[in-house]
Amino acid sequence: MSRKKIVVIGGGAAGFFGAIRAAEQNPAAEVLLLEKNRTVLNKVRISGGGRCNVTHACFDDKKLSKFYPRGGSFLKPLFKTFNPQSTIDWFQQKGVALKIESDGRMFPTTDSSETIALCLENEAIRKGVQVKTSTGVSKIHPKEETGFVLDLLDGTSLEVEAVLVTTGGNPNVEGYRWLADLGLNILSPLPSLFTFNTPEGVFKDLSGVSVPNANVKIAGKKLKQDGPLLVTHWGFSGPAILKLSAWGAKELAEVEYKFSTLINWCGETTENEVREQWISQKKLHPKKVIQSNQLLGVPSRLWKRLCELAEIDEQLRWIDVSNKQLNKLTENLINCNQTVAGKTTFKEEFVTCGGVDLNEINPNTMESKKIKGLFFAGEVLDIDAVTGGFNFQAAWTTSYVAGSNISI
Repeated sequence: MSRKKIVVIGGGAAGFFGAIRAAEQNPAAEVLLLEKNRTVLNKVRISGGGRCNVTHACFDDKKLSKFYPRGGSFLKPLFKTFNPQSTIDWFQQKGVALKIESDGRMFPTTDSSETIALCLENEAIRKGVQVKTSTGVSKIHPKEETGFVLDLLDGTSLEVEAVLVTTGGNPNVEGYRWLADLGLNILSPLPSLFTFNTPEGVFKDLSGVSVPNANVKIAGKKLKQDGPLLVTHWGFSGPAILKLSAWGAKELAEVEYKFSTLINWCGETTENEVREQWISQKKLHPKKVIQSNQLLGVPSRLWKRLCELAEIDEQLRWIDVSNKQLNKLTENLINCNQTVAGKTTFKEEFVTCGGVDLNEINPNTMESKKIKGLFFAGEVLDIDAVTGGFNFQAAWTTSYVAGSNISI
C-alpha cells in the first residue's frame, strides 16, 4: 500500500481505537493522533468509577441496538462487523481479560480502568501511531481535489490525506462550530444521562435508600422505565432514572426539566395485588403494627415514610387502619407523584445526544457523504446509549469500521 498521512482528532477511546485499526490495516500509513488536552483517554480513566465499563454482555445484535435511544438502527448492521464479542476478543488478544457482572456489565478483571488505558496506549505505540498532546485543531479545510489542511490552535497548519474526527460529545453547540463550518448538519446537543432533582421532595432525607426494581413514568407522556432506583439528597438516581433520562432526553429538555414523575416502588405490582396484601394482613396479622412491618420488599426507612404520608402513625395496627389510610398508602406505593425541577449530570461521565447527523454518514464506512476522506466515530455523532457499557461499545464499533476504511 502507498504511504498515506492520516490524522485522528481526539485522544479518547474512539480516537485510539480508530488510529490503531487504521495503522493495522495499512502499516505503511503515517497515522497521527492529535489531542488538545495534555493527557489522553481521560474519560476512559474515570469511567465506571475508575473501573471502566468496557462493554456489555449482550451478544444479540438486534437486542443490543435497542439500548441506544439514538443511533440504534444505524449501529445494528455495524455490529455484524464489530460487536461485544469482538471487543472481548480484541482485548483478550492484547492480554486484557474482561469479566461479566450480574447485570451484564463487563469490566477488566483487574477492576482498573488504567488497564484499558495502558492497553490502548501500548497498542498505539506498537502499531506506530504518533500521539501528540496539547495539539488542538481549530479548522478543517478540504482541498480542491483530495486531502485537507488542518489549522492547529498553535497557529501552525498540517496537510493530510484523510481525517477521522473522534472529539466526543460536547454539551455546547459551539463545540461543533468548526464542523458546522464544513457544511455538516449538527443536531443540537442535549444531556442524555442525568438524575432527577426534587427540591421540594419528601424523600431527600432518605438518601442512600434503594429499591431493586421500581417502575418510573413521566406524567402525561409515554416515557417509562424500570430497574433499581436510588434516593439521593437531591432527588432520584439509579438505572431506572438514568434510562428514563436517556430515552426522554429531548422531551424533558423541551419542558426545561420540570415535570411530574410517577413511581411504583414495587415494580410491576398492581393495585389489586397491593390491596390483596392489605386484606391478607388484616386477616392474618391484625395486631401487628403497620409501620414496623414493611411489605412488598420496600426498605424499612422508605416504608415508614410512605406510611407517614398516608397518616399511619407509629402505633397503628392493621386491625385499626381505615380504608382512607390504606387507599393513600396504596397510592404512595404504586403511583407516587413527585415533582421534578431540574437535573444533575451523572457523575463525570456526561453523555450527550445530538452531534453530527447520522443521515450524512455512510453507514458502511463511517465516511462523510458530503466530504470525501472525512470520517467520524464515537460520541461526536448523534449516538448515545443507556448506562451499562453501551456507549463504549458504540465507540469501539464505529471507530473500528472507520479505521478499517480510512486507511484504504
